[in-house]
Amino acid sequence: MTENQVPLLEFRGINTHYGAVHILKDVDLSIFAGELVCLLGGNASGKSTTLKTLLGMVTPTTGDVVLDGEIVTHRSTSYRVERGVTMVPENRRLFKRLSVRENLELGAYLRTDRDGIANDLERVFEMFPRVKERLNQKSGTLSGGEQQMVAVGRALMSNPRVLLMDEPSMGLAPALVQTNFELIQQIHEEGVAIFIVEQNANMALSIADRGWVLQTGKVVLDDSAEALLANPELRASYLGESGNR
Repeated sequence: MTENQVPLLEFRGINTHYGAVHILKDVDLSIFAGELVCLLGGNASGKSTTLKTLLGMVTPTTGDVVLDGEIVTHRSTSYRVERGVTMVPENRRLFKRLSVRENLELGAYLRTDRDGIANDLERVFEMFPRVKERLNQKSGTLSGGEQQMVAVGRALMSNPRVLLMDEPSMGLAPALVQTNFELIQQIHEEGVAIFIVEQNANMALSIADRGWVLQTGKVVLDDSAEALLANPELRASYLGESGNR
């Protein structure tokens, strides 16, 4: 990225409250086109609120959410999705009584470009051959790993510029976690900017360009992924290692 490049999605001095409880505290974040960044933090650190605020599900008390140079703080979630922001939610959140095909089609519900939708569906099939094999099955009958593929495929059907991912490794068998992150890296290499909220700090940082650490609503660390992986404070807090290795 260049110094004068405009962030694709950013927070400018965001404060968010739930009633009297101050959740996010003067948070500044920036996601540039084509990069993969991650947000780390423990329970109740404000990670989920960050995602909900980026997507428009929560309106901040003060500060601005900016999408490609436009202030969208009070814009709806659907407006942001139309402009290229979408999310793979925690625990997949598929419509389990609907078929795999129907779930994928829902990802494109705001689009009208039929040829583009058809091309993106083929792209999903190329990325996830298993999804094509299961196309007419009800999504609730799939394994956890297959459901994750459908959830990612559904998000890609909106043709996103920024893909938000909430705990993508949660609920997956350990053997599938590595595969899942390889797929995330593949999507990133195709040019989609990705913002991952993840408890698995080691795995997230291993594929990320940059990262932030959130504690009780404040950004306490902000650096390249490589520097964060080497940071003794982070290693002690999130990777289960002592500072004296």
